[in-house]
Parts: sequence; C-alpha cells; structure tokens
Amino acid sequence: MRILRMLLMSVLCFGILVNASSQVISENLMRAEALVKAGRAGDAINSLDIAIAANKDFRLFLKRAEINIIRGDLTSAINDLNEANKLSEFSGEYALAKVYALIGDIQTSLYHLDQNLGSGIKVSEKEINLDPAFNALTKRPEWKSFWSRERYTSLERKISEIEFYTSAGKNDDALELLKEIRIEYPSSDEIFYADALVAVTASKFDVAVKDLIQLTSKFPDNIRYLKLLARAQEGSSNAAGATVTYSKIIESGTPDAGYLLLRAAAYRKTGEGDKALADVNKYLEMYPDDSQAMSFSGKLYATSGDNLKAIEIFNRNLQLHPQDANLYIDRANSYFSARSWEKASNDYSMALDLNPGNPDAWLNKGLALINSGKTAEGCHDLRKALSLGNNKASELISRNCIK
Repeated sequence: MRILRMLLMSVLCFGILVNASSQVISENLMRAEALVKAGRAGDAINSLDIAIAANKDFRLFLKRAEINIIRGDLTSAINDLNEANKLSEFSGEYALAKVYALIGDIQTSLYHLDQNLGSGIKVSEKEINLDPAFNALTKRPEWKSFWSRERYTSLERKISEIEFYTSAGKNDDALELLKEIRIEYPSSDEIFYADALVAVTASKFDVAVKDLIQLTSKFPDNIRYLKLLARAQEGSSNAAGATVTYSKIIESGTPDAGYLLLRAAAYRKTGEGDKALADVNKYLEMYPDDSQAMSFSGKLYATSGDNLKAIEIFNRNLQLHPQDANLYIDRANSYFSARSWEKASNDYSMALDLNPGNPDAWLNKGLALINSGKTAEGCHDLRKALSLGNNKASELISRNCIK
C-alpha cells in the first residue's frame, strides 16, 4: 500500500511539473509574439534564446524560426526548423517548405511540403494557397506537377467545405454536405467534429459539447477540437468547463495571449476573481497599452472592492485613449460606487459628449446629479434616458421627479 501511495504521488508530481513547464513555454511564446507586434523582433529573439537555453522545446524553435523569417535571416530559420524536427517529427516541415520557397529552391521546398502533407499535422490546402511565401512558385511547372497528385482525401476536402460554409453563415449548405459524409464515412471521428461545428453555428451548444467532449477525450492535443469546445461551452453558459478548455489551449503553446483574456472572462463568470485578475494582468505585462484589457482589469479591481486601484487604472486608460466614451463610463461607475457624485456626473457628461445616445449613461448621470442635490438637472437626464429606451428611468422619475 505504501509503495502504491508513493507511485501515485510520483505520478501526481510529474503531472504538476509537466503542466508548469507547459505554462512557462506558453508564456515565452506569447511574450515573443507581443514583442514582434511591438516592432521589437530582436528582443523577441533574445527572449527566445534565453527560453531555449532553459528548455529545448520544439515550439520555441518554431517560434524563433518564424521570427527569423520575418527578419530575413533564413539560414538561422532553417537551423531552428531542423532542430524542431529532431525534437518533434515533421513539426518544422511546413515552415521549411516556406523558407526554401522564399530562397527560390523549388525542389527542396516541394520536398518539405510533401513531408508535411504526408504527416499527421498536414496543413490545409486553403492555408497553403493563401500563403504568400509560395507566390513565386505557383506558376512553375514543378508546382503544377506536384499538385497533379491528389494530396487530400475526399473527407478532408468536404470537411474543409463545411468549415467554409459555417464561417460564411451558410448553415443549410453545411447541413446538406454533412448528410452526405455521414453516409460515406459513418465511423470517422471527423464526422463528430463536423456535427459539432454545424451545431455551434446553429447555436445548439449542448449538442456540440457532447460530441466535442468525446473527441477531446480521444484526442486531447487537437487544438481545432479544443477551440470549438471552448466556443460551445461559452455558448452553453458552462464557464467552469470553458476555463478548463482554455487552460488546455494555453498550455498547448499558443502564442495568442488573447486566450488569457478569454479564460479571465470565464473565471469572472465562475466567481474566481483572483484567477481572472492574474490572467488579465499577465496579458497587460505583454500588451501594457491595450484598452480592453485595462478596462477589464479595472473592473475586476472594482468588483474586488479596490476602487482606488480601479480608478488608477481607468485614469491611465483615459490618458492613452481619451476619445473612447466607454472608458469615461468605466471611471464614472467607480466614482458612482464610491458615492463621489460630482466626479461621476462629470465623467458621464464626458462620455455623453462622445456618445450622446447611451441611455444608461443618461440614467446614471441623472442619479448622480440627484444624489448631489441637483434634482432638476438629474430629472432632465432621467427623462432623456427614458426617451432613449431605458425603462428603469420610469420608476426613478416617479420617485424623484413627480411631487
């Protein structure tokens, strides 16, 4: 029994270490992406150099190669992609095809593209056709000869069509095609994915979740399935499930820090404000001037009762984005909660100067004015709110403005 307990503890500790390592790698990738977007590709490379020295993970090599391609350092990119391939088979093949296409070496480019298309991580035909790296090759006879051989199965092409139809809002066409492939491929796992995709597009989220739970249990590393599951869980108001799925997406190594904000929003719905705030602030470390994230962070501090910190954040947001009416409302709401009526009414006024059609701002400004003793002005604003469709104003007018 003691040995069994020790084995279980070892497995648990290993799982914690793996998750922690995945989290660190994901943050490294997100940070590098943020630096590139800020025009600091050299700093992104330096950041990845440090990360790779600590952890030779194939995803770090792929990201550094991507940045080296942007910088025009194709030799370094090739070296990184070959290292990625050693660590995870085929992982660098598609990017190698792109690099050699940019060099003009069509034979080597097509060799690596063939390697990718023969692997379990093949890139879609649509993505290849839209990739500008191959523009110079598309008129070459070797390119046409390469594509004369069928590279995608009938099922893959039809799934791709369903993805197009659902993204274009053509759900009826997607359903018709889905009926066909159900008959042709009744036991394919991709049928469950297509079913779920059509269900999400039709807002049948519970149906989609059921299919996708099965799929992600069988294929826990399939990012396409995980992203669709998160959408379905959000749609079905399963915020707790969404937090788990977003965590898996983040730990997979996505460089998209936007998933931190999505997970934070789900944590907020589950009442886990501390976790939400940690995610938003981590995002802000990478994108310190992001208006949406600052607004979210301020609201979380306000909800936690730290109104001073919230106002500090709203002040900075307004300094950076003074023409955004919603940011004045953010700060006004905090002043309103703190019963600073004059400051609240001033900020609502600023918001209404920028967006005079906001009935909620008129209502809150009216209440702030009434609470500060300016009843006539406040009642004017409540009537304005009512005229713009805020029905809450009716009762407040009866209580405060009719004698």
